[in-house]
Amino acid sequence: MSKNQTQNNPLVYVVILNWNNAADTLECLVSLQSSDYQPFVPIVVDNGSTDGSVEKIQAAFPDIYQIELETNLGYAAGNNAGIQYALDSGADYVLVLNNDTLVETNMIQELVALAETNEKIGMIGPKMYCYRPADTIFATGSFVDWTRGETFNRDMFLPAPEIEIDIKPEQVDFIAGCGVLVSRKLLEQVGFLDPIYFLNYEDVDWGVRAQKKKFEIWYAPNAVLWHKVSATMGQASPMNTYYMTRNALLFFWKNSPPRYRWWAILRIILRTFRTISAWTIRPKYWNDSFRNLRAANIQALRDFTRGKFGQMQEL
Repeated sequence: MSKNQTQNNPLVYVVILNWNNAADTLECLVSLQSSDYQPFVPIVVDNGSTDGSVEKIQAAFPDIYQIELETNLGYAAGNNAGIQYALDSGADYVLVLNNDTLVETNMIQELVALAETNEKIGMIGPKMYCYRPADTIFATGSFVDWTRGETFNRDMFLPAPEIEIDIKPEQVDFIAGCGVLVSRKLLEQVGFLDPIYFLNYEDVDWGVRAQKKKFEIWYAPNAVLWHKVSATMGQASPMNTYYMTRNALLFFWKNSPPRYRWWAILRIILRTFRTISAWTIRPKYWNDSFRNLRAANIQALRDFTRGKFGQMQEL
């Protein structure tokens, strides 16, 4: 890329949220070093880590600015601190990037190139692979099924050879939050991630709110990242179970078209009760692990009905 091309490119800030996981954050930062796009500025938001993450990252990358939060504010509020810093620093685009991801060399370039083709485009996301096995898809765009009360990442966990590899860029419902480029215009008109969720579903909510403001959400298949999938929290942890259940109810209650709202809520509750029943009745689930997952689901239902949101309370 020539010097003149670099000077004419939009300024991209990359916001990486870290919580007690310096190893993955460092690996993510190393992968960003190979990016062929300029100018971009990576910043790290430390979400109240207690494992020495700030010092480890500072030692490896002394020139990268870190925002140090005193406590864990959650995914949304933590990223919002970085987004605000990026806007205050003159960013044209903000790339919200999970710390448990690795990026292809041309990913930022491909995302920005698509964003620049149409001023209506407010969010753009890449093709997302799982880190292991590396030829397995995590998402090729993400969608909302209002009638079933479900959200889904297209092609999730399918082997890459089984999907359509020549698909062109297209509009989708939302971009999974592990890697999404957002325009300054959208941030100024739609706002940031909603902290009420604390963790999970804030990315879906963001996309829906953006579309209500007439912004378009696009999938860019030529941009690529690899995602370690819940490396910080654990994919089947009680915490993840709690937030996925409670926030699904919150999201569909807030955003469903009126004719689908109660139907979506009922389906989510019935699915959750079915899962709780299976974990209660079947002997193979009679262990501490599934008892904790069951307790998390019960608490999620209770907190939703009581209107308790934000951070999960102790089980």
